[in-house]
Amino acid sequence: MSLNASQREAVETLSGPLLVLAGAGTGKTRVVTYRIARLIKSGIAPERILAVTFTNKAAREMLERVSALLPKRADSKRPEISTFHSHCVRILRRNIHHLGYPNLFTIYDRGDQESIARQVLQSVKVANGAIKPGDFLKQVGAWKSAGIRPSTAQETAQSSKDYLCALAYGSYQRRLRDLGAVDFDDILLLTEDLFKEYPETLVAESELFDHILIDEYQDTNMSQYRIVRGLATPHRNLCVVGDDDQAIYGWRGAQVQHILNFQKDWPDAKVVRLEDNYRSTSEILTWANRLIDFNRTRHAKHLRSPLAGVRPRIIQCADGEEEASRVVGSIKERIDVGKCNPRDFAILFRTNQQPRAFEMQMREQNIPYTVVGGQSFFDRKEIKDVISWLNVLIRPQNDVALLRIINCPPRHIGSTTLGKFREYAVKNGRPVWDALNSKSEVFATLDAKTQDAVGNFRSLVQRQAARFRASFTPDSILELLEASRYQDEIDRMYSDPEERKARRRSVEEVVEAAGYYLKEHPGASLRDFLDDTSLGGADFASQQDKRSEENAVMLTTYHAAKGLEFKEVYMVGMEEGLLPHSHSLEDMTEQAVEEERRLCYVGVTRAQERLTLSFAVSRMKYGKMRPTIPSRFLYEATGQADNPRYLQVKEGMYLKQKDKNKGGRSH
Repeated sequence: MSLNASQREAVETLSGPLLVLAGAGTGKTRVVTYRIARLIKSGIAPERILAVTFTNKAAREMLERVSALLPKRADSKRPEISTFHSHCVRILRRNIHHLGYPNLFTIYDRGDQESIARQVLQSVKVANGAIKPGDFLKQVGAWKSAGIRPSTAQETAQSSKDYLCALAYGSYQRRLRDLGAVDFDDILLLTEDLFKEYPETLVAESELFDHILIDEYQDTNMSQYRIVRGLATPHRNLCVVGDDDQAIYGWRGAQVQHILNFQKDWPDAKVVRLEDNYRSTSEILTWANRLIDFNRTRHAKHLRSPLAGVRPRIIQCADGEEEASRVVGSIKERIDVGKCNPRDFAILFRTNQQPRAFEMQMREQNIPYTVVGGQSFFDRKEIKDVISWLNVLIRPQNDVALLRIINCPPRHIGSTTLGKFREYAVKNGRPVWDALNSKSEVFATLDAKTQDAVGNFRSLVQRQAARFRASFTPDSILELLEASRYQDEIDRMYSDPEERKARRRSVEEVVEAAGYYLKEHPGASLRDFLDDTSLGGADFASQQDKRSEENAVMLTTYHAAKGLEFKEVYMVGMEEGLLPHSHSLEDMTEQAVEEERRLCYVGVTRAQERLTLSFAVSRMKYGKMRPTIPSRFLYEATGQADNPRYLQVKEGMYLKQKDKNKGGRSH
């Protein structure tokens, strides 16, 4: 009874390929969860249903909602609901040995990747500074997202820098395999390789499920597309849910064509459109519909809402400082008169440089705020140290993790000794762990005090590893921290009492996260826990929940705002070069500008009750104040695209737009 006609049609279509085009705010999650519950109530065994989404938070929320719809039974099994990467990790844990990796492979994070990147760039004789590790990894990530392997990377090289990266790419992959490690992109790529080179594994994995549901299908890249197609082909019970109008991740390999071409891939597919919006007012949706209609490559949809409200507004400002002052001043006024709380507001921006002026105004006006996109919880030194310790207990052959914690805190194993260990590993193609053996050639070269220190460290690792094999609990992590004297490292690194307190609190978060994870996954192993933290930290939920509970204005990028909603939204910097971004304008392709328009559409549809778009007539750039051009999206959303030289800012007030090309349209 709580579903509208379109939602009910999607929920009750239980077999065959199904495409659910779910516009912004149309109850997509409700449809997916109700459909899973409907499948189970129709007699499908829960464990025969696979639902895949893109974030740990979405997967957790989906599982909670499905559980709430089903009868409570102690012995009841659950559908497998996870992210693409989590599901592929499970596949690889069962089968990756076919590809020459250990089943207990380690998932390297960005810091670990950069460590390996530096080594391989040196090995192919790339001069220091010629290619930065970060640039190399960005290129490798782009190749992997496009499904390009080391053997074919050189064919795509367009410059000498690309060619050097292609040479190092092969060395990078070999080094990862030697270390028994994979990076984030490998999780998909190796799953695809596994299915292609060992078809029997695809058959075995596809036989585990009778129904597959894919959320946010517009965000799939080529590897994900092929994996889904392979798993779903035997039974053809594939339901994909998404919105091509919210496809904003082309820059990281997502291909909107997958959702656009779904009916070509599955000719007998049924299509259901969800167009009843339950989030925004009809006035906001009028702007959203006008805007997105300018995109040519899309499924036709028209959002509608029974909610009435105020017309969105545009603020014209002299410069960026005035823009920040007026936006924050408007927010303060709404808060002061008791209309709203700080958490009701979001300020959306396109680039990470834009928030500075708004932060300054927030502080000046004493308004609480939070900026999304700061340092990741997992980038903090103490968190990386503890996670490295846990990884070493699982697999001491993990050189990156081992070298990080072997002298942390200092235990008389200095840089000279570590250099000998590294040299041994490279020379012999063996892990550093082997050099710590009292029978190794390196060990014999150490003085007695260092030999004792190395021996004690090795014994510590072996004792703790045995402890964790016997039982993985939050208490076991506390015992590890005590046995390794890790608190001494915090005391050594941070003299300020408040800083020490904050760092120790971060370490406690790891212990709490383990408790939370084990509550949700009884009987899980340390390896399971580390997999989840490597794939985004799903079970550090307290970190995310605390931030979402803060009564603070959110400053966030458009990309990070996707999936969120706020009573009042301010979209700032609505200028050519910011939105659409200069990169898309330099690209000069219709596809690039269409993705920027979709990004703008995502911003507009975050607003529930009030929407404000602002731009500056001039903005500081390269130390000088320079004139700007209002974004084309302002004209399109307001219905003034046919008169591009003037923009109606208020009733009866028009801003003349500067022409880029004499006699031509500025956009």
